[in-house]
Parts: sequence; structure tokens; C-alpha cells
Amino acid sequence: MNLLTSLRYLVALHDHRHFERAARACHITQPALSNALRSLEREMGTPIVRRGRTYSGLTPEGEQVLASARRMLHEHEMLQQSLASQADQPVGRLRLGVVPSAVPVATRFCALLQARHPGVSPVLLSLPSGEIEAGLKAMSLDLGLGFLERVNPRNSGFQVLAQYQEHHYLVTRAPRSGRAKAPAASRMGEPVPWSEAAQQPLCLLTPDMHNRSVVDAAFARAGAVARPVMETNSVFALALAVRSGPLASVMPGALVASLRDQPGLVFRPLTRPDVQTPVGFLTRRDVASTRVLAAALAWAQDPAWRAELATLSGTLS
Repeated sequence: MNLLTSLRYLVALHDHRHFERAARACHITQPALSNALRSLEREMGTPIVRRGRTYSGLTPEGEQVLASARRMLHEHEMLQQSLASQADQPVGRLRLGVVPSAVPVATRFCALLQARHPGVSPVLLSLPSGEIEAGLKAMSLDLGLGFLERVNPRNSGFQVLAQYQEHHYLVTRAPRSGRAKAPAASRMGEPVPWSEAAQQPLCLLTPDMHNRSVVDAAFARAGAVARPVMETNSVFALALAVRSGPLASVMPGALVASLRDQPGLVFRPLTRPDVQTPVGFLTRRDVASTRVLAAALAWAQDPAWRAELATLSGTLS
């Protein structure tokens, strides 16, 4: 079997941490995956996978093989993209990990990038900050879009490209007046202090999400403690919770901007304190860019994209 194919199976097993899921991701059967990895072990002359009743991780030698596998597969992808691409027409996949609060921005970014470069195939994954950083380090992601305050460019190994400042809004359902059956158009309301927002029946993101830590810190600075009546790891569920019942939510500006055309919502900027959290792209400093990644980074700095950010990032009036 082709060595690169076996190495790809090894990476899939490590990423999925399950033989059957890894096999499905590679579009092969589980026995075929297991046989390929045993062949790889024979070729390397050492055990690579810790085997038990379930996947138990890699041996120390397996970790070395995995690190080399990721580098070799990256070089192989760079070569494939170079051969398939022309000067201004990159071809290949872009694996982008995005914090949930930035998904609306990333979706627009990928759609416009693909329209600009039809040969680019973005794969957008909504992930917590820690998984994005781990994915970049493991080379399972090409690009991340996340919170820059988590990253020190000097010693993290990441190159950062700032994009926008994330603002927050208290979002509630607009009251219906009289006998009106149809909800009113959504609108901007007056600013509201964080301390007042804490008194609302809130649906917030779960504590493992970095956006939640930003929100909790803002409440603490306001001398308040928010005790949400509902939590979720989905920004989409935040919006549904407000529209479906008598709940309120603290939402990032990028999500608010995408909801402005939905009827029946009131968006109130949160103040005292004023919270702005920088969001930007992350790449590994020590890994050469593929043709597709280079095109994505160029688009991220293009004036046309910067103009789009003005309406996407949620600095609303």
C-alpha cells in the first residue's frame, strides 16, 4: 500500500480516536484500516498503535511517526496544489476552524473567497478556541479565526492577522402590541448596562466557550453575576431560544448582524463596562503556506473584504 495512504489513515485514527469513525472518514472498512496500520508497523519495525478493546492512543514511537506523517502530508498537499494551480487560480481545500461567535463572519469570508477563486474548496468547522489552536499545531487545520487575546504572537508559534472587535448586545423578543399576530420588525434599542442584563432570564453559551468567559468577566466588572436559565454550545440555539420563548441572551455582534432581518427581536448594546474583544485569523508561523492558504490570507487583507467586515462584525447603529 502507498506509504502516504497509510500515514493518512494513522492521522485519521489519531484525530477521530476511534477505529470505526476513522475508517468511515477515510471511506474504507475498519478491517482495511487496521490491516494498513499493521503493515505500517511492520514497515517501521515498531508498534505504533496501543491496542486494547478500544483505541488507547499511540506509542511513543507512534507519536514520532504521527508528527512526520503530518509534515509529509502537508508537503504532499502543497505539491498537489502547486501542480493543480495557475498563477491566480489556486486549487485545493482550505480547512478553517472558527469560534462559534465568528461563524457568520467566517461563512461570508469563505463564500466570497470561493467566488473569487472557484478552485478553492473551504471546509468550515465551528470549534472551541482550544481545539482550533490544537488543530493548527497538529496541522489538521490550515487557518483559524478566533480570539486574539488568547494568543501571544511572540511565543505561541502563531502568526495573527487582526480582523475586527467583537461587541455584545442584549437580545430580547419584542413585545407584540394589541391584536397584531405578525411580529414587529427587529430594531435597535437603547444601550443597557451589563448589571441590568444580568437580571434577565438568560440563555448563554456554555462555560467551556471562550466567549462565555468574556461575558462572565464583563458581568463581574459590572458587579453582577449572571445565572443563566439555559446554556448551549450553539450560537444558533441562542437565537432560537430568544425567538421561541421568554428568554433573553447576550450575543456577539457578528450574530446580531446576521439576525437583523429576522422579525420580532430587540438588540440593545451592552455598556458599563464597554467590552471589545479582538478577533482575527491564526496560522502557524513555522509552516509554509499552501497556494490556497496564501490566497485566503491575501483576501483577508483585501480592502473589499475589510469593507464587508464593517457590516458583518456587528458594530451596529
